[in-house]
Amino acid sequence: MRVAIPIAEGKRVMHFIHCRQFALIDADERNKKIIKKEIVPAPSYQPGILPKWLHERETDLIITWGMSSRARSVYAQNNIRVVTGAPAEEPEKLVIDYLNGTLG
Repeated sequence: MRVAIPIAEGKRVMHFIHCRQFALIDADERNKKIIKKEIVPAPSYQPGILPKWLHERETDLIITWGMSSRARSVYAQNNIRVVTGAPAEEPEKLVIDYLNGTLG
């Protein structure tokens, strides 16, 4: 499973579309472990670019603070699930909390 989290200064940022970096974290859902973490620069903002960009990076899940229902449906069309309401924590903690069912 690959999880994308918008970050700044090592923690989840408030504004998803205008973030400058994403943490892409590969996780083993069964064993509830992080396999790999990569920090990648976000593409320059253009409407509709992020769903395609994240899909091309084989993202399965986005963890963020908030997202409109319209944006959520666009990600769903790209087979990307969205979890909202995440606190401003380090990406690894958010992924482990998600895997343990304690996010939020």
